Amino acid sequence: MKKFSIALMMFALMALLVACGSNEEKTSGSTSEETPSNESTEQSEPAEQSETLTITHELGEATVTKNPEKVVVFDFGTLDTLDELGVEVVGLPRANVPGYLSKYDDDKYTNLGSLKEPDFEAIHALKPDLIFISSRQADLYDQFAEIAPTVFVGIDYAHYMDSFKHNMEMIGEIFNKEEEMKAELAEIDEQIEAIQGKAKDTDAKSLVILGSEGKVSAYGPNSRFGIIHDVFGFKPADEKIEVSTHGQNISFEYILEQNPDVLFVIDRDAAIGQGASAKDSIENDLVKKTNAFQNDKMIYLNGEYWYLSGGGLQSMKEMVKEVEAGL
Repeated sequence: MKKFSIALMMFALMALLVACGSNEEKTSGSTSEETPSNESTEQSEPAEQSETLTITHELGEATVTKNPEKVVVFDFGTLDTLDELGVEVVGLPRANVPGYLSKYDDDKYTNLGSLKEPDFEAIHALKPDLIFISSRQADLYDQFAEIAPTVFVGIDYAHYMDSFKHNMEMIGEIFNKEEEMKAELAEIDEQIEAIQGKAKDTDAKSLVILGSEGKVSAYGPNSRFGIIHDVFGFKPADEKIEVSTHGQNISFEYILEQNPDVLFVIDRDAAIGQGASAKDSIENDLVKKTNAFQNDKMIYLNGEYWYLSGGGLQSMKEMVKEVEAGL
């Protein structure tokens, strides 16, 4: 009986140990299944969050969501670029929209005032994800930034191409268009190099002027339209022209005195005056005595590309073509 009791107790003990071992295995198995589940959840969370970029620009810093849905544009060069890349916008100042971008002068796009007089109430109502501005709105940056992340895309005229490419690459990154932008910039570089090669082979001197309401101003190297000298390689007729956003005020006597071989004319009146033109006032008896006029080298540049929307992908390509005519 004692032996039987001992055997029975040992049997019960072994059964208890087996049961405990089975429970531990089940518990261990449950933990290992939960761990991959947690890892999966942790890995999926970042994919659900929108990727952001921190853009540092001349006026400040903006945290921008990649591929923003509601984009507001106050720079026609940027609008030109977004149009080329197939990126849609929701609002813009529809006053004086360049003709080649006339599809944006439509009620489909919210009218946000003018380049210099933004309608902040309308902008706020749109609740944009991103706003682009340039030099014309620089003084109002803080008001834009209070509404949404705002990026300044002005051009540094003293370093035109570096500034232009920086803006283009930034836009490409924001909208996941890096490869398209790389190809576009390579094409522009190739076109410019071809012009530079031709410009080096000529001694012709050029002058760049802007005509507006009967008045004329000149632009030299490092100026707003200095790209003609600094990038394309045309030799300036006067290397001492005052660097100013609005150019150096000049007379028609000055033009004759400099006697350029090539005279580049940007007609502001034609760009914003709905059919008005500065050509009649510029082609006067004094200017007709210059080498440029007599050799048919007065090159009228499209004010929409040069004055309204410079710094865009489309406008840059057209600017290259127009300047090439001077050769």
